[in-house]
Amino acid sequence: MRFIDFNTWHGVVTTLLGLAVFTLMGVGIRVLMMQTIQQRRERMNRQINERLRTLIAAYRTLGGSFTGQLTVRPTHLRDLRLAAQADEAEMGDQDGNRSSERSRRTRDAVEAALSDIILLGTVEHVRLAGEAANDLAAGRPIQTAGLVVSLRNFIRAALDLGPIPDDISIPFQGPTRTQGSGGRGKGDAERAGNKSAGRGGGGGGGGAGGAGMGIGLGMGRSDRDQGG
Repeated sequence: MRFIDFNTWHGVVTTLLGLAVFTLMGVGIRVLMMQTIQQRRERMNRQINERLRTLIAAYRTLGGSFTGQLTVRPTHLRDLRLAAQADEAEMGDQDGNRSSERSRRTRDAVEAALSDIILLGTVEHVRLAGEAANDLAAGRPIQTAGLVVSLRNFIRAALDLGPIPDDISIPFQGPTRTQGSGGRGKGDAERAGNKSAGRGGGGGGGGAGGAGMGIGLGMGRSDRDQGG
């Protein structure tokens, strides 16, 4: 209070300038703190959103099926090739080869989802995903129902959704059945072949029209020569 002086004009001006500088410094410090807190909050929100997005994608991969084969088989490509060669030598069963290929794609998708969960999941998620990864590495089939339930509960809690009531029965969930790209590639090849055939037919028609015009001109000239 001793720096506040309103007895003289010089004291009044000095006091007002001091108060203005002190106010500006306080406002600047507050704005800087607010910006720092806001940037930190935005960074945390981005991290949480990215984490939730990754875990939701893993949940869809591990629990996107309620029917069919709910067990992941750790069959490697080398084993699939040997089995395919054996099947072709004995029976030539193409359905079995397609089924093995589908199982391999499902296993690859499950392995990628387990890797994401180990990176961004909670302690419980990492423990369950680690057990599943160890079983896959040891060559044992696994079920993802327990990990799917844990992911579902965490995601619903993170999104402020209530827990699923106990009177609602949900069947066991398994990995999403992947679709191959062979049918699409075949359809694209057929469409490209049809377009090529159409262009070839159009070119042949143009050639035939040109030949017909040439024959007509030749016949007209021969008639004029005979008349002359």
